[in-house]
Amino acid sequence: MKIKSPAKINLCLHVTGKRPNGYHDIHSLMCGIALYDILTLDFQFNGITVTCLHPAVPEDETNIAYRAAKCFLDVLNRPGGVGINIEKHIPVAAGLGGGSSNAAGVLSALNSHYGLPFSNQELASLALTLGADVPFFIYQKPALATGVGESLDFFKGIHSYPIVLIYPEIQVSTADVYNNLNLGLTNCEQKLKSFPLSEGFSPTHHLCNDLETVTISWFPEIADIKKALLDQGAIGSLMSGSGPSVFGIFSDSDQAKKAYEALIVNQSWSCFFTQLLV
Repeated sequence: MKIKSPAKINLCLHVTGKRPNGYHDIHSLMCGIALYDILTLDFQFNGITVTCLHPAVPEDETNIAYRAAKCFLDVLNRPGGVGINIEKHIPVAAGLGGGSSNAAGVLSALNSHYGLPFSNQELASLALTLGADVPFFIYQKPALATGVGESLDFFKGIHSYPIVLIYPEIQVSTADVYNNLNLGLTNCEQKLKSFPLSEGFSPTHHLCNDLETVTISWFPEIADIKKALLDQGAIGSLMSGSGPSVFGIFSDSDQAKKAYEALIVNQSWSCFFTQLLV
């Protein structure tokens, strides 16, 4: 069985507080993009195996796709196994949710293979045990995420904008970014009060990410990428998640393609021409 496992971006990411256990509460608009890993599942296995040619992706039980398969089979409580091959196209540790998407893809594929023993809601509950982003990829619909990201309200007011995505060769620790965020200096709250998302999403009004100030202070190249996208005609540009990926939203595909062709010449950046999945 082959399935496509999409990336996601945060069209806004407002950090609203920190819990005693160290987790942060967020208010984030998440949307998938047409950039996919390809998962191939082989059910002629007694146990669980994971293979991937990308050197940064583990092939043992620490891989979240492996943990997703184990979680599903443990709860199903039936004999079975699966071999999982991950063909990686989504940059790793890039703020794009690639690992979470792979995990959700494995859960959904196993559910289909075994005759849909679990509803989407039940799958999302399993997904949450693997990570706060994983339930989003079970549904694969634009959603407002609150809590630590686990509470999802589906969001319809988004146009299928063309996107140019840039991933610089930078390693960012999500935990370090959150731990160094000054909650008194976040900038999204006022923007979201002035332009409520209930009126629909607008790239000119709603693009904001409270984590940008932390990541950019360590990696100024992220600000350079944002400027480069805006200089190429993007109507808005933002870092996704804790970074380092940056996307630009364009009003039409021709302009986005021209921007992509102009920016792909930078050999220290990986560039992608894609669109929002709405």
